[in-house]
Amino acid sequence: MKITDLKCAVIGNHPVVRITTDEGIVGIGQAEFYKPYLKPQILQLREAILGADPTDVERVMLRIRQRGGNKPFGSAVSVIEMALWDIAGKAANLPVHKLLGGKVRDKLRVYNGGIRFPLNGYRPEDYADDMRRMMALPEGFTMIKQPIAFHCAMKEIVPGFHYGEHAGAGQHGIMERGKISEKGLRHTIDCVEAMKEVAGTAVGLALDCGPGWMFSDALRFARGVEHLDLLWLEDLISGDYTPWSDTDLYRDLTTATSTPIHTGEQIYLRNNYKPLIEARAVDVIGPDPADVGGLAELKWIAEYADLHGIMMAPHGTANGLIGLAALIQVSATLPANFIAFEYPIAVPEWWADIVTGLPEVIVKDGFVDVLTAPGLGVDLIPEAAERYLSDDDADFFK
Repeated sequence: MKITDLKCAVIGNHPVVRITTDEGIVGIGQAEFYKPYLKPQILQLREAILGADPTDVERVMLRIRQRGGNKPFGSAVSVIEMALWDIAGKAANLPVHKLLGGKVRDKLRVYNGGIRFPLNGYRPEDYADDMRRMMALPEGFTMIKQPIAFHCAMKEIVPGFHYGEHAGAGQHGIMERGKISEKGLRHTIDCVEAMKEVAGTAVGLALDCGPGWMFSDALRFARGVEHLDLLWLEDLISGDYTPWSDTDLYRDLTTATSTPIHTGEQIYLRNNYKPLIEARAVDVIGPDPADVGGLAELKWIAEYADLHGIMMAPHGTANGLIGLAALIQVSATLPANFIAFEYPIAVPEWWADIVTGLPEVIVKDGFVDVLTAPGLGVDLIPEAAERYLSDDDADFFK
């Protein structure tokens, strides 16, 4: 079997990859909806993989793996790897998890991820109300992650929150940093306590915190919420869209508090996870299959983290329904350090009408079932998806 073409279309703001072969088997992959600008980077890799056997996934990846980088620039390589596994699974008439070593669980715990309500404000009572709404969702999540501090508008809306400069409105991923005021820190802890009072022990609470915290503030905050038994504090110092990892600072933070510390969604490749894992710099890591270099890369990192006593909670908020299938396939194979993955949804909602293979009700009691159809387990419906193609992408299914 040989690769005959690689195409990329922006569908509902998602870059979507479609790899065709001389045997008529097609593989697909999908990147976050924040990244339509990556289409040219994806297409630049086309010449490197033409003529290769897509079922020799690792051999093809050796041609392109060095051309990625930390979020967002690992996505081009990652979604191609997804599509290669999709082809390999379809060619073998097996779900991808069988090719990655086989599943070790039939159901996968997920947390809310792409399901969030607009906050009515950033007061403790607003967060408490939001937790009630989240806990009433039909998905029955047993874990909920909430944005706070530098990962939401709290830093701008709460007067005197911190002493740094405000970056202002703009593209997702703009980093705002600065020392948090005593008022800002107390307000943040009050909001967490309000959420935890609602959640009790029925639902685990995780917080998406940054990045942007100065080390001393991150330490005071982590110690200030130790009594709440949180699942984790995510990306306090660096993380989302920052092309470095601050291993030494995370190590100092993690060893100084009993609150679990989490980072890693921005990291590309096992090579860049190696120092974080070997230093045991965090308690939880969250690689994203659409950023880290693909499914096999994520599995390798999970296995290595497990050897070092580090837990695993893969990222995937904005990865869409093809990305959801990819998360399901790889998460089914991960070792016992797997906690849950971040649940992506259809954005826009019409994505649910152009993808086949998912059950009508995807999440039940906070879990999703492992998909068993060949490949990733889902496919695009060309006649439904074509209406959403731009003129530039009109030949995507041809």
